[in-house]
Amino acid sequence: MNKSMLTGVIAGAVAVTAIAGVAGYKALNPEPKFAEVLAVDPVKETTKTPKQVCNDEVVSEKAPVKDPNRIAGTAIGAVAGGLVGSQIGSGSGRTLATIAGAAGGGYAGNQVQKNLQEKNTTSRTETRCKTVYESHTKTVAYDVRYRLGEEEGQVRMDHQPGPRIPVRDGQLQLGAPTAP
Repeated sequence: MNKSMLTGVIAGAVAVTAIAGVAGYKALNPEPKFAEVLAVDPVKETTKTPKQVCNDEVVSEKAPVKDPNRIAGTAIGAVAGGLVGSQIGSGSGRTLATIAGAAGGGYAGNQVQKNLQEKNTTSRTETRCKTVYESHTKTVAYDVRYRLGEEEGQVRMDHQPGPRIPVRDGQLQLGAPTAP
């Protein structure tokens, strides 16, 4: 046998041994199977948290009346009306005009004070609070539809599975995702 033929036979034997070794390794350690992910639907949970919101508001209300019988307005009106009435006529006519002026002035003063009291208001600031609810939505799981071989199924996972799910001994491996 010549040298080049011997080299060829040895190279061929080494190649056949390497191929057989790789094939034997694959037969003893099959690659993991995967289930194909068809759809992923997030499962969401909404919680409402109460929160108190307070605002200062201006409140107007009728001022307390210091003279509920309107005596001051009546008295001032009567005096003014009497003075005006006393300027009219003479003798008993003047007396009658003074009395009429005092009566009319008293009534007018009473009504003027009444109108002023009804329009008199006071304002104050009050803090008013109310409870409002803030909504918070978070994803708590994922409903995953998958295909393994010819069969389809669904499973709930605590993380997104990616495009496929590892399978070992015919069972889905649903553990936490591993870094690639």
